[in-house]
Amino acid sequence: MIAPVRLDLHVHSDRSPDSSLDLGTIVGRIRALGLQGFALTDHNTVAGHPALRDLALAHPDLLFVPGIEVSTIEGHLLGYGVDEAPPPRRPLAETVRWIRERGGEPVLAHPFRWSHGVGGKGARGADVRAVEGLNGQTSRRANRAGLEIARQRGLAVVGGSDAHTVRGLGTAYTTLQARPATVADVLEAIRRGQVGVGGNSLGFGGRLRWTARNTMLRVRRGFRPV
Repeated sequence: MIAPVRLDLHVHSDRSPDSSLDLGTIVGRIRALGLQGFALTDHNTVAGHPALRDLALAHPDLLFVPGIEVSTIEGHLLGYGVDEAPPPRRPLAETVRWIRERGGEPVLAHPFRWSHGVGGKGARGADVRAVEGLNGQTSRRANRAGLEIARQRGLAVVGGSDAHTVRGLGTAYTTLQARPATVADVLEAIRRGQVGVGGNSLGFGGRLRWTARNTMLRVRRGFRPV
């Protein structure tokens, strides 16, 4: 039996205001964990994409998915396969259309997390094909709610660590049975629902660390939203 391909589809680099991870460190850790690649999903920017393309040339055995995590009015949205940043803090439906019109795939990020999730109303009504049902920086309860919405609506489920530190990388990931050769293959697998998830939710101790770290970062940036 062929082992599934594992991709961490939610990773932040030092291009995000709340992460200090450089791409070289990310690649080294992904390799050490036995994953086959990751998606770069910095907050409201694609500034790291040129370096990501260089990484793809240097590491042809790994798959690097260009992406973004966009702050919409209702909450955060992942966009895979886009090379430019959508306007931030626009309505969710408008941002979903913007990503899709450019050939990308919009996916709800941690929809039931108390901060930055779109919530039940957004998750039930969003015109998306997939939900992030396992986020490594989100509680088990919130992740279960995302999985349940996906089940009710017949949506695909992806996973990602939402890592901002080395410790977080690979804690949750997406699995694909068919080995993708290109980013387009990953997007098509999501559209067809040919994906699964693995890894873990954030436990109680991790939630305490997450809350303390994010509180400190909010203070440092003058409480400006991400």
